[in-house]
Amino acid sequence: MSRFAPNPWGDGRRARIGLLGGSFNPAHDGHRHVAELALKLLRLDQVWLLVSPQNPLKPAAGMALLADRLASARAVTGRHPRLIATDIERFLRTRVTVATLASLRTRFRQASFVWLMGADNLVQVSRWARWPKLFQAVPVAILARAPYSWNSSSAKAARRFGPHRLPDARSRGLVTKRPPAWVFLHTRLHPASATAIRNERTWP
Repeated sequence: MSRFAPNPWGDGRRARIGLLGGSFNPAHDGHRHVAELALKLLRLDQVWLLVSPQNPLKPAAGMALLADRLASARAVTGRHPRLIATDIERFLRTRVTVATLASLRTRFRQASFVWLMGADNLVQVSRWARWPKLFQAVPVAILARAPYSWNSSSAKAARRFGPHRLPDARSRGLVTKRPPAWVFLHTRLHPASATAIRNERTWP
């Protein structure tokens, strides 16, 4: 399977691709844990870890170089054939999620995308630029993350798009649903934290 092939089988099927965006400052086993769960629970063909050149909501101070963060993401994905770490946003010249999604959907017309994010991002996604368009552009899968999972149901986005939430039992078909459509996956939590890792390490 070609790493970025929108139709790797050479027939009429659409690749089912999960998009996991973030700073990955640094990437850690928790990110791989989420990506592997998404592959299984959503029946995806690939998960792309989109390493952001610079999250507009995060300060540049304390942010490692893009090359270092990309290297950490590639180290975490390792040789897994269906996990791809990429800085494609650098080439797309996009800074906000909805712009990235628009560009990817234009470039990879034979792919079906689903946006992946932790419960912590569901809590604060309403701060993102034009955030309702994210839910209107592609299906969204929320993965449990402590301690944010406990109050995520009261988040602004969860309330606004509450009528479009699907039960866990329908998560395997999420990527084929017409947006807005989203699901909260009550998965096993992973203890890894990028903040804790940064406090323990020094970037090269």
